[in-house]
Amino acid sequence: MKTIPPALADRIESGAATLAHVWLLTRRDEVRLGFTDHDRDLVHDDVLCRADSGWTAGAADAGLGFAPGMASASGGLDSEALAEADIAAGLYDGCAVECRRVDWSQPALFVSLWTGTITRLRREGLAFTAEIEGPLAALDRVAGRTFGRLCDANLGDERCGVAGDHPAFGDGCDKRSGVCSGRFDNLLNFRGFSMIPGEDFLTVYPARGERHDGTSRRG
Repeated sequence: MKTIPPALADRIESGAATLAHVWLLTRRDEVRLGFTDHDRDLVHDDVLCRADSGWTAGAADAGLGFAPGMASASGGLDSEALAEADIAAGLYDGCAVECRRVDWSQPALFVSLWTGTITRLRREGLAFTAEIEGPLAALDRVAGRTFGRLCDANLGDERCGVAGDHPAFGDGCDKRSGVCSGRFDNLLNFRGFSMIPGEDFLTVYPARGERHDGTSRRG
């Protein structure tokens, strides 16, 4: 639950005309930028929030439960707001974004509406569209290795270790342990887990006419 300062809550309830949105961006190089939909610049949280950048909120999907949520924002490209060269250099990739509701007559009064990370900044002529991902999106990312029966290295890469001049290199690899061993004599570098049972093995059930003597089905 969001905590709203009582003075700001009173202004929201009364429909005061002194409320504006502020977007604070923190790049990976720690540079902070601010934008607002107010009709003039304002200083909030020690950041000059520019009103002439055209930054506006777009569609937003908050998501339910553990859904990551998505949002978008758009604005104009100029040297003092979002410079085209900085975008091309990737300075906004992974940039943190926070949207706040601020009383521009007393900028210390605010409530944070949402936070996110810019996943894509798309240029459209002299404007841009930022695609913003919610914090729960991190739960959807795969971390570490995926354990499976097939090798997850690519033939010839550092983890595989097979040199490009190997006589069988041109024959390719199907990522199975048998080919890794028999064709390339490279089983020590095999990056799969060939003894992991597949889904067909895990879902099999006893049936008439099969052997039921307590030995392994994989034998």
